[in-house]
Amino acid sequence: MNHSPIFVATDEQAQLASVVDALRESEEGIAAMEAQKTGQLATAMRIALRRMEGKHPTQRAREMELRSIAAEIGAAVRWSDRVAQQRMADALDLVERFPATVDALAAGRITARHAAVIQDAGCVLPDATERAAFERVVLEWAECETVARTRDYAQGLAEQMNPESITERFERADKGRKVSVTELGDGMVKVEAIVAAALGHGIHDRLTQQARAIRQCAADAIREQVEDDESAEPTVVDTRTLDQTRADLLCDMLLTGQPAVDPTTDVIPGGLGAIRAHIQVTVPALTAAGADDRGASLDGKSPIDADTARCLMAGAPGWDRILTHPVTGTVLAVDRYRAGNQMERFLAARDVHCRFPGCRMPARLCDHDHNFDWALGGQTDVCNLACLCKRHHTLKTETEWVASQSPDGSIQWTSPLGRGYTDRVPPRVTFVPDGDPPPF
Repeated sequence: MNHSPIFVATDEQAQLASVVDALRESEEGIAAMEAQKTGQLATAMRIALRRMEGKHPTQRAREMELRSIAAEIGAAVRWSDRVAQQRMADALDLVERFPATVDALAAGRITARHAAVIQDAGCVLPDATERAAFERVVLEWAECETVARTRDYAQGLAEQMNPESITERFERADKGRKVSVTELGDGMVKVEAIVAAALGHGIHDRLTQQARAIRQCAADAIREQVEDDESAEPTVVDTRTLDQTRADLLCDMLLTGQPAVDPTTDVIPGGLGAIRAHIQVTVPALTAAGADDRGASLDGKSPIDADTARCLMAGAPGWDRILTHPVTGTVLAVDRYRAGNQMERFLAARDVHCRFPGCRMPARLCDHDHNFDWALGGQTDVCNLACLCKRHHTLKTETEWVASQSPDGSIQWTSPLGRGYTDRVPPRVTFVPDGDPPPF
């Protein structure tokens, strides 16, 4: 179903509109206060550094000046002195190395979490000119997007500009792979594994597919039981959540080599063991050819090293070639080494994730939605189709949210209050060979 953007003013609608406006003003006010606090912490850090300069004969004595000021602040605002000291250092770094971000925070155009994301991603850029260029581009994105989407974009852009290749950093980081156990109490522990991004996302994807297959079998069993005996109360076959099922599968396969219980053998050839992980990796042509070691990314989020990307390409049953705009990174066309649905591949490459504002569900897990409903005459083409996750596809269908796609692929969403929100086409960060200038 598709709704026309007709909005009727009511007392309740007016009250809700007032709440939304007030929340936005509150966020802007909080951001301005966060900028003020950042400046105060940076000033405190400068005072500490001045007091440390050559005043004391030993390093320990100099450090006491910093610790004393941190303790003073911590006691006043109920932080530990260690937290105060770290926040002072972070504030000074933000003020001195990312001044435009502090200005945007003070003006309420971004939040403190946006600022932290920009700082975390940009800290790898030692050159002030490059860092300023990075900051300028990311701020334009951050002012219109959520923290999570800003993080993805900032990390991709910083990866492009990083003077040290992902291959070199991966080789160093990969030495830290490990599995650890943390006690949680109540008879529970948390098992954590630090592994390569491609492996971690693949593990999670395979567990998710297997868990969904089990849940589908449970639902089918209930339906068959009801159809066989309409008067009988259905027996609950499996009451576990998706998270619980994933956790049980992980334990089964690590401890026994295969799931202990597999209800899918009659409906899936080979059962749960036949399910394989699926991930989407974007590999620049030069990296794929072995002429460059930069720029591969996983699901538009995690950068991965070139060797892993090339290994995944070599073992893939097929791969898409994506033509992007040389400046904006927008996907222009897609073709494939092996035949398949061209339109679906284009949508997955263009949209990257769900196109509802703020959502990051990978496109490969989304529905293909007609922005203007097919039943009402909407066309089945890329100018009227977009990737929407189940949650936001249902929201669009069952509520008064309306989506309209522009020729450039951006989607104008109109809320039940009549407010407009634009979801831009996710840009592909354009990776260039060493020595070429960034595409700003």
